Amino acid sequence: MHCKPKISIIIPALNEEESIGLVLNDIPKDLVKEIIVVDNGSHDNTAIIAKNFGAKVISEPLKGYGSACLKGISKLDKDTDIVVFLDADYSDCPQDIHTIVKPILNGKAEMVIGSRLLGTREKGALLPQAILGNKLATFLLWLFWGFKYTDLGPLRAIKCKDLIALNMEDKNFGWTVEMQIKAVKKRLRITEIPVRYRKRIGESKITGTFSGTILAGVKIIYTILKYGFLR
Repeated sequence: MHCKPKISIIIPALNEEESIGLVLNDIPKDLVKEIIVVDNGSHDNTAIIAKNFGAKVISEPLKGYGSACLKGISKLDKDTDIVVFLDADYSDCPQDIHTIVKPILNGKAEMVIGSRLLGTREKGALLPQAILGNKLATFLLWLFWGFKYTDLGPLRAIKCKDLIALNMEDKNFGWTVEMQIKAVKKRLRITEIPVRYRKRIGESKITGTFSGTILAGVKIIYTILKYGFLR
């Protein structure tokens, strides 16, 4: 890694016109060299607002969190050293990027997960079913691979070369857990950092609704079992 590592941010976004400007405004510009907003089929002004804030906006019409992340990876600058994934709904605190990348910059980790369960959460930011789902998923990860995660939090950082080597595939709800499984299997140095988490702005697509949480939970458990029994 050269003297000043190049940090790129990937932000999947679907109809986040109320929040995307706040997210982009709070990203520490002294630290980040590239911001990619992946418009995942929005029918509002998300893309226009993101462009006005100076982000590189690309389109991925195929719906799904994983689809958007994969498209973002394909558009990274070739000299990117570290990739940070950040949600567009202002539930993550962009200021926490400083903390998230620090273990990588210090040479102590290849991947860092922002843990909402270790950090501070605004009341109602994570619904009970989401907390239970996280606990079940992380328990299964420990059971299969012996690594103790506490969360599948969306705010995370990883060395770009290691991210590419993971050969990520999932196109929707299984994205985060797939990354965490493959990182353990690749024997990356992984750490978790407590992060702040707040109630999202706008309508929730996944964990803010009961049906969304169930669908996400089923896909996450399926992904864990698939990789677990394919060992």
